[in-house]
Amino acid sequence: MNFYIVDCFAEGKYQGNQLAVFLPDGPVSDGEMQRIANEIGFSETTFILSGRRDNGGYDVRIFTPDVEVPFAGHPTLGTAHIIHTVLEGERTDRVQLNLKAGQIPVSIDARGIVMTQNEPVFGEILDKRLLAGVLSIEDGDIRDDYPVQWVSTGLEAIIVPLRSVDALRRCHVNHDRFHAFIRDHYKCNIMAFVPEGDGIRDRVFMDDPGFLEDPATGSANGDLAAYLLRHDFFGSSDLRYTVSQGSEMGRPSKLEVTASLREGRYTIEVGGHACTVARGEWLDSSGFVG
Repeated sequence: MNFYIVDCFAEGKYQGNQLAVFLPDGPVSDGEMQRIANEIGFSETTFILSGRRDNGGYDVRIFTPDVEVPFAGHPTLGTAHIIHTVLEGERTDRVQLNLKAGQIPVSIDARGIVMTQNEPVFGEILDKRLLAGVLSIEDGDIRDDYPVQWVSTGLEAIIVPLRSVDALRRCHVNHDRFHAFIRDHYKCNIMAFVPEGDGIRDRVFMDDPGFLEDPATGSANGDLAAYLLRHDFFGSSDLRYTVSQGSEMGRPSKLEVTASLREGRYTIEVGGHACTVARGEWLDSSGFVG
């Protein structure tokens, strides 16, 4: 099968979040997709498993190196980029992905590739001391005027509001405490954020083995947008801002967020640009020599 390497939420090559997108030319088992994702080793790998369906969407599945996930932001953006450029020849300004989490519409406009996320679900408010320990920062580095909270627009995250960019830079995961947090509370990503200029700067620490950092996270930034609206963080029910993520990793990323809250209904759009870095052919077992 053919595959593509895409840098997502990137202004150019070797920035943003890496994604492998596969176009199987025949049936491929769940186990094989999982093994391929593990072989690639990116935070996520996607498989486009159909042409355009009657509902207008393409069937897509998303795998981390260890497990399938129902939704993730940069895989949605990068896969939509390949559908738009390769499968549809840039003839449309809208594509739809049929994911495990439901159908996600994606549009292409001046902001780049923009995905509309699901209505948010708001969960437990957590003791900030618990997250300070996981992130190896002081309790006082986390704000008291806004909560630490579980939020999901398709893939959940714990949102942690920090007081300063310095506190954000000092974050690093204490593995033992993250293990304990997952055991006792939730298996999900942790997002720490701080306002910077007219936008947001954030970091996302993943719940996968090794607790690696993610350079660009569309799903968690959708969660954050819902959180900002819910808690009136900017004093407005209409938000439009830029997110900076990934600079601490040497993979700077830019995400454009537009969100609103009207009569209890949230509209959340997260967008950015994608760049195709490479394409290739995945060999079957006939490629083995031994």
